[in-house]
Amino acid sequence: MTSLPSLRPHSWVERDLPFGSRDVGLFLVLPGLILFSMFMIYPIAFLVYLSMTDATHAGTVIGGNSAFVGLENYAELFADSQFWTSMGTTWIFLAVSLVFKVVVGIGIAMILTHARVVGKRFMRALVIVPMGFPPIFTIAVWRGMFSGARFGPFNEFLAVYNRFVSAFGAPELLLADVPIGWLSGRWSAFAAYVTTEVWLAYPFMVIIIVSALQDVSAELHDAAKVDGAGFFNRFLHVTLPSIKGPVMFASILTAATSFQQFLIPWVFNQGGPARQNELILVYGFREAIQLNQYAFASAIMVTAIAFIGVFMWIAVKKGGLAEGVN
Repeated sequence: MTSLPSLRPHSWVERDLPFGSRDVGLFLVLPGLILFSMFMIYPIAFLVYLSMTDATHAGTVIGGNSAFVGLENYAELFADSQFWTSMGTTWIFLAVSLVFKVVVGIGIAMILTHARVVGKRFMRALVIVPMGFPPIFTIAVWRGMFSGARFGPFNEFLAVYNRFVSAFGAPELLLADVPIGWLSGRWSAFAAYVTTEVWLAYPFMVIIIVSALQDVSAELHDAAKVDGAGFFNRFLHVTLPSIKGPVMFASILTAATSFQQFLIPWVFNQGGPARQNELILVYGFREAIQLNQYAFASAIMVTAIAFIGVFMWIAVKKGGLAEGVN
């Protein structure tokens, strides 16, 4: 019986080509590196360069009529109170919306995986329907829901509530003062932002958490029941630890999306009232497009990239996701 000749790995490369297998590997990944540089590295590098010039509008950028000014834009940015207002509002928006996304996501996912719920597959299909709508369409609908008109949807809901409560002789303290100008007050507009952001993100959170809940060991729940653990104890000590990784993964991704939110504040009231709810991207957009301060806006975007980069690095590192999600 003749034995097959043994070949060393990549021997054909070393025999037929004038360079080694390692060079071939580098050559094969070169197109990907070029594309990555074109779509990621170059724009960011150009943004950093632009932030160190005095460019004011597109003509100065294209025509090369801008001068290098170093870190002057950053010094001006960090001295601008509006920057710190926008940055603080952005982080508050991220934190509050993330808490509600996780709570709503886990709550809906628990319902969709409970053994006593009938029609779970149909309801899971309904959950992902909002993902098929264009975000601008969904945001426009929610803006209408938060209309400050007397017969706006939420104001009408409050009017119905007032009539219902008044029928039982409730004191005026429990009645809502309608109509409410939802988008004309800072915190009412902020609450509208958060509500819409949660609606946009909850299908993604539910999909991830439902998948995680289906992998929770039934034996652990049975053992906990034998030990006398109730529903909430099993949820805290069995379910939550089992889905911690996927929930952390989904939270990091959706938090990064919240940090980059632009459409909601811009469509609702352009970050108002009086720029009090101006998220960081709205702040940069206004400086670049409306105020013709391209270089200053570039400094805003570079700073935002740095902040979100540090946040993502810390979240992935502390969340133990560097090795992947189990």
